[in-house]
Amino acid sequence: MKARIVAASLAALLPATAFAATAEKPPTACPAAPVLPPELAGWSRDASGRTIYAYGDELGAEWSPLGAARTALPLHRFESLRYGVAPERKPDVHKFGGMIPIDVKRAGRLVVALDAGAWIDLVRDGVIVKSLTHGHGPACSGIRKMVEFDVTQGRYQLQIVNAPTVSIHAMAVLRDWLR
Repeated sequence: MKARIVAASLAALLPATAFAATAEKPPTACPAAPVLPPELAGWSRDASGRTIYAYGDELGAEWSPLGAARTALPLHRFESLRYGVAPERKPDVHKFGGMIPIDVKRAGRLVVALDAGAWIDLVRDGVIVKSLTHGHGPACSGIRKMVEFDVTQGRYQLQIVNAPTVSIHAMAVLRDWLR
């Protein structure tokens, strides 16, 4: 009889012990240098303090590429924005956005990366370019959102909608279609 009571007591303790062992595991640590695909290698370095101002409207925008390094983008409050093309996602009055002109030098796959969640539209000649893929960046990279578009040579307008803060870091790089 004592053996059954001891066995039942031990059996009752096992699940709690097993749970305690799994609960005490430390979280997975990020490596000092996250692994990034070659086209995103510039994400780990800032563009030497370079800031590109996102426009509140498309008038007078300077056509310059974002570049292959993470760049700070100060954004605008909802009420001061006038998008050239209505965004596919309805703007939230409590969030931020802006437009950044991009001059694409050759055809390829444009990868746009952001450090915060926001909606991204790419516009050419008044028409929104359909995105091909979207998702998060590599683990521990600091890239919160990535969207890819097939592009040809020419001028595009990158529209950022519903960013959570008044500033966001972004990078736009061109990856060749054929590797």
